Amino acid sequence: MVPEPMSDTQPRAEPLPVSDAGAVARDVIENVGRVIVGNEAAIEHLLVAMLGRGHVLLEDVPGVGKTMLARAVATSFECEFKRVQFTPDLLPSDITGVNVFNQKTREFEFRPGPVFANVLLGDEINRAPPKTQSALLEAMEEAQVTVDGTTHKVPNPFFVVATQNSVERDRTYELPAAELDRFTMKLHLGYPSEQEEHEVLGRMVGDHPIAELDPVATVDQLVAARRTTSEVTVEEPIRAYVTSLARYTRENAQLGVSPRGSIALLRAAQARAVLEGRDYVIPDDVQQEAEPTLTHRIRLGRGEGSAARLVEEALASVDVP
Repeated sequence: MVPEPMSDTQPRAEPLPVSDAGAVARDVIENVGRVIVGNEAAIEHLLVAMLGRGHVLLEDVPGVGKTMLARAVATSFECEFKRVQFTPDLLPSDITGVNVFNQKTREFEFRPGPVFANVLLGDEINRAPPKTQSALLEAMEEAQVTVDGTTHKVPNPFFVVATQNSVERDRTYELPAAELDRFTMKLHLGYPSEQEEHEVLGRMVGDHPIAELDPVATVDQLVAARRTTSEVTVEEPIRAYVTSLARYTRENAQLGVSPRGSIALLRAAQARAVLEGRDYVIPDDVQQEAEPTLTHRIRLGRGEGSAARLVEEALASVDVP
């Protein structure tokens, strides 16, 4: 199916009641848990980013379930899922699509790339050079792709899960700050505990659990739940709190949290409120989402500690409304 050129108006789903939107998210979290053992906090954060209209970067060692997590979420929402394996020879057009000349019609036709999906997995994104990595920037920020001067809208919803290899640094390309800033969160899964790994081995006897995973929500429900999230009330003291946290990082780091990062934290707090069954944000929502939302946006000088530590200091130092 060829995507339509970008139009000025897009249909908007009616929001769900907060209780229903929260129930949809919790059902998906439980369903993903049938495939992913442990990592409950990471699964919750990923759903928070999804409800907050953001994107997620998963960084970890190979083989801990990053790809399977993305597939499980897409399957749970009955979303169209596509995967791109990033390699050094991957071209931007391999992601966005390309215009091809049709000999019969004597016209160019657009052949969409894998970016035209509800959930796009960019596997090992840091193995591709910066030019190819940047092919995702327009889609992530503006929900559209421009090829040869024509702009095409990506599906709604559109959610990017990119994985990043945390080893073999000499064989990868570091993601530029501008691209990192477009990811709502950066999450880590880590190795399972002994008990969790034992359960994983038990589940893998026979068919993989993902083969038997059924959807528990529809794409329309996801769109409606996102609309619900966007309408969660954020009072002025909460907005001032988020601003103060961002300013603290700017005053104590070479590169602090950008305004885009502040917006991401606010949206994540709204999604956390929905998950908790509330139609308003409280400081605890901000605090729960601060570390995965802010840390990857901070750059410190040599010997100045870690970004995670700076976020902890910000949370401890800034007055809570």
